[in-house]
Amino acid sequence: MNSYYAFIKAIETGSFTKAAEELGYTQSAISQMVHSLEEELSTTLILRSRTGITLTPDGEEFLPFIKNICNSHRELQEKLKEMEGLHSGLIRIGTFSSVSCHWLPGLMKDFKKQYPAVQFELHQGDYTDIFHWIKDGSVDFGFVNPKAVSNLTTIPLQEDEMLAVLPTQHPLAAHPKVSLKELTKDPYILLDEGEFSEPLTIFNQHNFQPNIQYRVYDDYSIMSMIEQGLGISILPKLVLSRCPYQIVTKPISPAVVRTISLAYKDKRVLPIASRYFIDFIIERYSNPI
Repeated sequence: MNSYYAFIKAIETGSFTKAAEELGYTQSAISQMVHSLEEELSTTLILRSRTGITLTPDGEEFLPFIKNICNSHRELQEKLKEMEGLHSGLIRIGTFSSVSCHWLPGLMKDFKKQYPAVQFELHQGDYTDIFHWIKDGSVDFGFVNPKAVSNLTTIPLQEDEMLAVLPTQHPLAAHPKVSLKELTKDPYILLDEGEFSEPLTIFNQHNFQPNIQYRVYDDYSIMSMIEQGLGISILPKLVLSRCPYQIVTKPISPAVVRTISLAYKDKRVLPIASRYFIDFIIERYSNPI
């Protein structure tokens, strides 16, 4: 199995050297493992160059099958651990920044009090990234807006209001609320959430067009840009709850709300540690929607 894991890690990191560092091997050992896999499959999987590595057409074809083998092997190992009891286990989670910063640290801390040997691996991205990670087995489950995914089981946890975010000297800063229409006049900084965006969906529903001047992946970068007067935005209340920037937040009319949900393919085949943690999260956020 080592050659399969070496191949996957080399593709994920983009180099044999980085794969070796993460897996605890030498660079030459990783190269030999990949070469051994290529001999086993009678083809070339990876093209090596000074700028890094790329998949060959055959490599592209074999990649999903090799991923499935690695995931199945991991599930077998987790089943063995389950039969021995929950003494260890790796929980892989797809998440976005507001949940990673404001929910997961406390959840992981409390869960590890009960199961100290459990380890966590967080993959942070947008809704589209997380959807694909769940579908291809790169993570066990993830946090999403259910409107952004399909063909997954979703469990609503909490509704999160989204607020207008303005520079402190903005004319609307003195208003108790701001309307969607008023938010179309200034340069708009869009939080890039993949193929689905709550603010853009609401704007479109009311036939408004924001003046998008910037597309930014990180919530905190957007807050810093607003502090500097570069524009305005709409961000989730969760990420604004401990805001370190000099900015103003206002409710929006009509209200913009996102639902934060857990999503997974089939809970029955997830590792026991992930199943326990899913139940732990649901119990913690069981009030609510």
